[in-house]
Amino acid sequence: MSDLNIHCEHKPSPAKLDVLGVEDWPIWKKEPSTFAWSYQEPETCYVLRGRFSVTPEGGDPHSFSRGDLISFPAGLSCTWEITEAVEKHYRLG
Repeated sequence: MSDLNIHCEHKPSPAKLDVLGVEDWPIWKKEPSTFAWSYQEPETCYVLRGRFSVTPEGGDPHSFSRGDLISFPAGLSCTWEITEAVEKHYRLG
């Protein structure tokens, strides 16, 4: 079985964000809501604002907020619960 863990780095350095090219990634926005999601490919995202938790199927919730750099693996099925409207940069693949 592949690694279906969610990885999060709190407050990565501006240099790291620059190297990753985060500023050039598309932006995704979503109002407070709860929905099921499954990742067909890996996603890396950087949270600009908002608060949310992601609960992997059969796992414990992970909470995220502004300044988090998060990696979601391909094959992850989870439930998103957005408590404060989210805006994030994201990159697929």
